[in-house]
Order: sequence, then structure tokens, then C-alpha cells
Amino acid sequence: MIIKRKLLRFLGMLLGFILIIVVFHNLFLSSASTSSDIVNIKLSGWGASSVEQKLLKQLLRDFELEHPDIKVKYEVINDQYMDVIKTRLIGEAAPDVFYLDALEAPFLMSQNVLEPLNSYINSEFDLSDFEDTLLNSFKYESQIYGLPKDYSTLALFYNKQAFKKKDLTNPPVTWKELRTYSQKLTEDINKDGRIDRYGFGEIPELARQAYKIKAFDGEIVNQNGYANFANSEALKGLQLAVEQYQKERTSAQKTDVGTNSGSEMFAQGKVAMVIEGNWTIPYLKETFPNLEFATAEVPTINNKKGTMVFTVAYVMNQKAKHKAQAWELISYLTGKQGMEKWTESGFALPTRKSVAEKLGYEQDDLQSAFLAGVDYATPWQIGKYPILIINNFENQFTSAILGQQTLEQAMKKAQIQANKQIKAMEY
Repeated sequence: MIIKRKLLRFLGMLLGFILIIVVFHNLFLSSASTSSDIVNIKLSGWGASSVEQKLLKQLLRDFELEHPDIKVKYEVINDQYMDVIKTRLIGEAAPDVFYLDALEAPFLMSQNVLEPLNSYINSEFDLSDFEDTLLNSFKYESQIYGLPKDYSTLALFYNKQAFKKKDLTNPPVTWKELRTYSQKLTEDINKDGRIDRYGFGEIPELARQAYKIKAFDGEIVNQNGYANFANSEALKGLQLAVEQYQKERTSAQKTDVGTNSGSEMFAQGKVAMVIEGNWTIPYLKETFPNLEFATAEVPTINNKKGTMVFTVAYVMNQKAKHKAQAWELISYLTGKQGMEKWTESGFALPTRKSVAEKLGYEQDDLQSAFLAGVDYATPWQIGKYPILIINNFENQFTSAILGQQTLEQAMKKAQIQANKQIKAMEY
């Protein structure tokens, strides 16, 4: 009887052990099956502020919660971003989805390496909600290759305390007024010939001069993508910067005042006005909380409104293995819900009109000037070989501003050299 009870107890334990093994086996199989159903998508972007990276990582976690069958691997490429992306595209090792600046878009869109998105976009996605100026930067031969994630235009920042000191109650509306204001705001406090504060901070980069060229109907590149900024119309716009810097001495470059950017010139009180992007707002608020400043639209030139617009899109690698899932990611990040989460903190502007309206940016005292400019802004996009055009322009234009050669000589030299290099690239 005792032996029988022991045998039954042993058999019961054995049965329980077998049941445990079966349960764990089934759980393992279930887990393995679930894991095998998960699709991995790689997203690449360039290095950004810690705040921006933290926000994007949270947005990706939200996406994964809503799409449990998709796992996103986010990669930051800190150095030589476009060189790395181009190399990987050639080697068929590029990420599924990646950032693409509007400046670099024309070249990649022409190389048959990006996936056209037209067939993925349905009416529910509401393509008409995007600002046309931004969306058009990523169109090529009737196809859409990218959806803009955010943007910034340029606007005038002005020091309210400096304005008040000179009895200036409103920002300048025209460029003529800006130069007049600059004369009033330029101060030589130490009376030793050294200017303590300039009226205006001048940035001789092409990205900050292009709208001046456009104001006189000048070109930066012609229809064939060759540099054309030495034409007489373009020179009229560029001459504005040269005259103010050389003759009036009411503007300064960042190197003149020992700073690294236009934002820093303004923040440190080296200049009373500067034209910058909306990324300057959080920088000023966080780093210089006591600075009293305001923003306004860029003053008109030649009776025309003008500014620049900079934007970046999410694009899909044409050779992505999981295109449906890659599109799910892009559509989430640029959809109304995802874009609201991305831009509600104010460090970037939403490319969707409905999101901008919902977040109240049009009524925001600091942001409204940037939104107003998007309709008439010049997109920062200058052909397939932008670096060649930029480098040659900026080298020679800086020389002209410093008075080392005439503006016409400088621009002709830059144009000839840029086009020579472009021809070498094409042949």
C-alpha cells in the first residue's frame, strides 16, 4: 500500500513536470513565432540637440506601441552625413528611412535611389494639408520622394531694450528702414574708435543672401543647374550688404565681434538686429533668459516680401526590404498626430497647416513671423551640386564685403569657377 502511494505520488510529480515542460515549450514557440513576425526598420538622421533626439526617441516608442509588429532602430550619423548616406546607397547598405535636406534632394531624386511615395499616399493621409512650398522641394518629375517633417523660415530678431533706448517703437518694415535703424542703433560707447554694438548682424552665407538676389529677380542657378549669381539683377541685391558693411559701418560679421553665429552675436548684445531661423528662439530663452527680444518678418526689398525656407523630409530607400512598414513609419511621423507631438514643444514648425493652427503658432508673438513667411519664401535648393555653388560664392562674396575686390569681380570669379567644377562632375 505504501509502495502504491509512493508510485502514485511519483507519477503525479512526473505528470506535473511534463506539463510544465509542455507549457514552457508552447510559450517558447509562441514567443519565437511572435519574434519572427516583427519587422525591423532602420531610421537614420544626423546629430541634433539632446532635446530633439530625446523627443524623436519618445515618438518612435509611441509608434512601436501602436505598431507592435514593427521595431525601429534609430541611428545617428554625426559626421559627414550625406557622404555616409551616398556611400551606403551605392553599397546597398542604406537605411530604410532617412532624413534628407531640401538642399541635397535634387541630386538624390534624380539618381533613382529613392522610393516614389505617390502610390502609398491615400486620401486619408491628406496631402493637401502640407504647405505647398515645402512639399514641392521633394517633388521630381511628378513624383513625391519625401514628406517634410518640419521647417523654418528666416525672420528679424530685434533687441527690445536697444530699440527702447533709441525711441524705436516698431521693427523696420523695409530694407531702407533697416539701414536707417542700424545707424541709430550702432554705438561707440568707449569713444576710442571701437564700435561697442552694431545695428545689424550680417551673415555672408548664400543661404542668408539668396532672398536679396530674388528681390531683384536675379538668379542663383539657371535652368540647367549652373551658377548664375553674377548677373546684374543678383548684384543689386548683394550690393545692399556690401554698402552697409563697408560704407555705413553699421553691420558686423560674427568674426568681427568674436562669436560663432548670428544667434550668438545677437544674444551677447554685439548687434541689435539679426536675421535668423526659429531655432534661435529656444537658444535665447534657455541661454539668455533675461534678454528682451521680439521677432518680425524680414523687411521688404525692392517692394517685395522675401525670406528663406529650410526644410527636411523623411525619404524611403528604394531598396528597402520592408517598404510597407517603412511607409507606416513615414506616415506616422508626418501624419497629424505624429507631427503634433513632434512640434508642440516649439523647437520646430509643423509642415501641416492644420497642426500649426491647432497649436496656435499663427497667434504666437515669436513664431507668427516665421509662419507668415512660408508662402513667399525662397526654398533653400540650388541644383544638383549645391556645395560647389555655395563654396565658390561664399569665398568670393566674403572677399567683396571686406573690400578686397569689387562685388562684380568677386561674383564673376565665383561663377566661372563653380561652373567649371560642375561641368567636371557631369562629364
